[in-house]
Amino acid sequence: QNRHIAAMNVVSKGLRAVARREGQGSRLARLHLATRRSFSSTSTSAHVGDVLEILRMVEEGRLSASAAESLLSSSVAKASSSAPSDMDALESFANLDHKRTNRTGFPEAVFSEGKTAKQIRDILDDMAKHVNTAVESGDASVAEKAILATRVNDKLYKEISEMPLKNGTITYHETANLISMKASALDNNRVENDSSSETTKEKERNTVVVACAGTTDLPVAEEAALTLEAAGCKVERIYDVGVAGLHRIINALPRLRDPSNRCVIVCAGMDGALPSVVAGLVTVPVVAVPTSVGYGAAFGGVSAMLTMLNSCAPGVGIVNIDNGFGAAALAFKFMHNS
Repeated sequence: QNRHIAAMNVVSKGLRAVARREGQGSRLARLHLATRRSFSSTSTSAHVGDVLEILRMVEEGRLSASAAESLLSSSVAKASSSAPSDMDALESFANLDHKRTNRTGFPEAVFSEGKTAKQIRDILDDMAKHVNTAVESGDASVAEKAILATRVNDKLYKEISEMPLKNGTITYHETANLISMKASALDNNRVENDSSSETTKEKERNTVVVACAGTTDLPVAEEAALTLEAAGCKVERIYDVGVAGLHRIINALPRLRDPSNRCVIVCAGMDGALPSVVAGLVTVPVVAVPTSVGYGAAFGGVSAMLTMLNSCAPGVGIVNIDNGFGAAALAFKFMHNS
């Protein structure tokens, strides 16, 4: 701060010297503007030192105002080129995998726990920038356009929403604690829901059922459902059909067995029995998601997970506790590789 005060004193003396020698004309105004730009471009001590030396030369009469203006403009350009870019800032904490969809069939998502609001905003905006480029070049798949951040609570979303975004807009899904982002290029582009590469048969069988045992399982179920919808899948929701009232899941059989279904995701806590029941009633793969719902001996979902791992019904795959996103990714791959 002291160095900047000293610099501004030199600026004042230099400008007065120019005024005495060359009058109050446009050169003085240009020199003043160039000096302000030079100081605002960066605050590094090396740059400030360069500016001070130029202005001292003006004050002592060793440099004309026009020459000083030219040198100061060059100094601004040099400082600007060396300033960290948005990409430099992003790469200081993230190394995004934009080609994951091409390589694995399903896009990267942001796991938000442990990240700051600014980090999440920067990552989402860069993902949207990549989608914009792909859309404009006609090289973006439906799944690739899915930009998601999971595990976002209300407080974190509020912080993110107050920050500007350059490449798209965000929507908060409160039940799922999830942010979805729409890249700006999709607003005027018809390919957002394009599935022209699919055959008629594939279009007819493009549904995943997402079921859950109780209302408290909804956050996990909705994380799975919204992830699939963002990736271009149809989702049939069947909620609150736990085994405490078996008639509920029996009543849902026509929807579970609909020919358009390719997979069923079942979210359940407590005893975790519902996936086994469903797997004994349908012909498609079942993805079981244990949730951390239950009393003490549920052990935060471990009890439900062990039940699912010991299912006597074949064709059940189990993902980690509360991992709705992982269930969606697995179901998506079942659909697109069968």
